Amino acid sequence: MSISNEQVIAHPFLKALYRDDYYPDAVVDRGKGILLRLCERIEAGLAELYALTHAATDEFNALQDEFWAAGSEIETVAREEIAEDFWFLAGAYGFADADSEELIATRDW
Repeated sequence: MSISNEQVIAHPFLKALYRDDYYPDAVVDRGKGILLRLCERIEAGLAELYALTHAATDEFNALQDEFWAAGSEIETVAREEIAEDFWFLAGAYGFADADSEELIATRDW
């Protein structure tokens, strides 16, 4: 399935992480993939928003090990960048009233 939301297509996901050499591009690419798969699921209308964002957050939890293995981690800058992209997605798909903390409630970073 391809993404049809024009806001999402134009959005530079995790851009602050790509600009910083501390975060390995290969691992950030995997994080971007998590967000893009979330977009596909939202567009498909498979479940309610929080269930989808919690599942994507759990994927980021698992990605933490890859950051550590690469000498990096999901720390303050990364946490904020990831959370902002979750909030962006909620708004882009019409969930302006979504609770930003609930979107990523299952995070362990």
